[in-house]
Order: sequence, then C-alpha cells, then structure tokens
Amino acid sequence: MAGFALRSTAAWRFVRLSSLLRSSVSVLGLHTTSSPLMAATVEQFEEAKSKLSTLKKDPGNEVKLKIYALFKQATQGPCNTPKPGMLDFVNKAKWDAWKSLGSISQDEAREKYCDLIGSLLTAEGRGSAQVAAKPAGGGASYETLLVSTEDGITTIKLNRPAKKNAITTEMYDEIIAALEQAAKDDCVITVFTGAGDFYCSGNDLTNFTKIPEDGVEAMARSAGDLLRKYVKAYIDFPKPLVAVVNGPAVGVSVTVLGLFDLVYATERATFHTPFSQLGQSAEGCSSYTFPKMMGHAKASEMLLFNKKLTAAQACSLGLVTEVFPDSSFQSEVWSRLKAYAQLPRNSLALSKQLIRSLEKEQLYAVNDAEVERLMERWTSDECFNAIMSFFQAKSKL
Repeated sequence: MAGFALRSTAAWRFVRLSSLLRSSVSVLGLHTTSSPLMAATVEQFEEAKSKLSTLKKDPGNEVKLKIYALFKQATQGPCNTPKPGMLDFVNKAKWDAWKSLGSISQDEAREKYCDLIGSLLTAEGRGSAQVAAKPAGGGASYETLLVSTEDGITTIKLNRPAKKNAITTEMYDEIIAALEQAAKDDCVITVFTGAGDFYCSGNDLTNFTKIPEDGVEAMARSAGDLLRKYVKAYIDFPKPLVAVVNGPAVGVSVTVLGLFDLVYATERATFHTPFSQLGQSAEGCSSYTFPKMMGHAKASEMLLFNKKLTAAQACSLGLVTEVFPDSSFQSEVWSRLKAYAQLPRNSLALSKQLIRSLEKEQLYAVNDAEVERLMERWTSDECFNAIMSFFQAKSKL
C-alpha cells in the first residue's frame, strides 16, 4: 500500500505540473529547461515568397520586420540606403532591421528567409519541407532537422527556429539518427548549428507534459534511456565534430559541447545550464568534462549555481575554441571549415579515436551515473516544487 501511495502521489504531482506547464507554454511561449549554410535555390526562394501570403496567422511585427530585412538582403544585398528621419517610425524600423543583417551574403539571407517562412508554416501545422533548402545528395528525411553534405562537410542544423530550436523527444531521436548517418557517410567533418537566432534553448517544456499511462516512474525510465542513448551518440561519434554556435545555448545543448572537438561561437552567444534552479542535475558528461576543461570552481559556478557565460567567458574557460564578430561569423567560420574538410579524412578520424580512446570508458560511466541521478531527480518532491515555483513565477510575469 505504501508503494501504491507513493506512485499515486508522484502521478498527482506531475498531473498538476503538466497542467501548469501547458498553461505556461501556451501563454508565455517558453521553450527553455544547438560549406557555408546550405543555400536555398532561387526557385525555393520564390516558392517561399508565395507561401508567405498563405499564412493564416499574423506573425507579429518583430517577425515581419525580420522577413522584410531578409528579403531585402537576399534581393539587394547589404543595406546601402540613407537612414530615414527619426519621425519616420515605420521606415526607420525597416531600415534598422535590414541594417542589422550586416554583410551576410545574399545566398545566406535567401536560405534564412526560406527557413523562417518554413518555420511559420510548421507552426500552423502545414510543414516546412516545401520551402526549406533541400539536402545535397540523398539520405534520410527529418522533420526537425536540416541535414546536408557538401564539400566534405555534413551539416546538422536544428530546425525549429520559431521555438528557439528547443529539443523535443522526437528531435532527440532524429539527432541520434543523423549522427549515425553522418558517422557512415563520406564527409570529413560534421557540424552542428541552429536555424534562426538561437543555437538551442534546451529541452522543449512540452516533454514534461507527456505522462504515460503507466506513470511518472515509467516516464523517468523512458526519458533516462533516451538521454543515455543521446549522449552516447556523441561519445561514440568517430569523426571530428564541430559546433557552430550561432546564438544563445541552454541546457543539454551546452553540456554536450564538452564532447565536441571544436566549438566556434558568435560574440552574441551565451551559455547557460540552469539545472539546480529546476531541481535537476548535470548531464551530457558535463560533471566530468567541465571540471576537466575549466577547473572545479568555475565548473561548479555553471553547473551548481546557474552561472550564464558570455561567449568571451566561455572561450577563456576552454568551453569555446574561438569567438567571432557576429557580422562576419558565418563567412569566417565556414571558410575555415571548408579548409579543414580538405584534410585527409582517415588521418583525422584515427587521430580523434586515439584521443577519445583514453577516456571513452570513463565517459560511459559518467553518462550512466548522470542519467541515474536525473531519473531520481525527475520523480523527487524537490524537482517538482522547483519546477512549479519557476513556472508560477513566470506566469505572474
């Protein structure tokens, strides 16, 4: 009877939590707890333009300004018109949006335009495949990722920009599958990046609302098994793995960076692991990799006390390899990656395996220990109360 009472109490707690999360996600739009960009063709760009007029919902002024700016950049290049007067509010807002794109290329702007229109269509339940840039070559198709291979580089792009690339359960499965595919293809290096302004905002909160019929403990076991498999896919990946962090990164998208071989970041990127704030604990082998790369005290500041790092701070601590100006980030990084992709493939892979083999068993053990701790955390009163307090505070805002 005591065991039954415990399970019933846990189920009741998470029914309350699920209700609160659904409300918070709906009201607040929250998603917290990753060759040059694949170019869209002119035909895909024209199709995206036509699809824009079919949107049923007004995306809001901020998104409309972004659409306008990307369209101007894609068709005319960087902003070269005089700045409107201060009282010409509408045209000044348009000019500012266009000017903020800096010197990104017309091809890149075209690709971003297609991504954005595709994400808006997806939000309306109509899918984005018709306007998203298509993968180069064959391979599996994905709902939440854009995967392409070109010039010796396989790019895995998190493709939920309207949701700040928050990771759903389905997205975890697709990333695992994409890594397995990239491990077997002919690419020399594999790159992770995000569509839109965010690299990744961590776990999608709707993951917490899907309580199975057999209860919270079963949900924790299932989530733990998926997380263990997800992190193991990074540990086992045989080729050089590069993160191109194009914006803020949160949660698991930060912790797994310790398993990458290079991490390049734009100057506006931030790195945040708010685990204790939500009554949870570290994952992604970060309880091992972070102290190893940045020292015990600095790792504790991030993993225990929720310290958010700027890109420059993350670079000084060894989490990030190099930081680039936002205006030239894409062009500089991808030029460098294309050069790396000309290096002998087997030499790179074998050298990485030598480095990783020294600690692979240690990483497996750390991953298992972190997952076991998280499974306990997910069913605890403390975790439940922390998450409830967090979202009740957000709801008041």
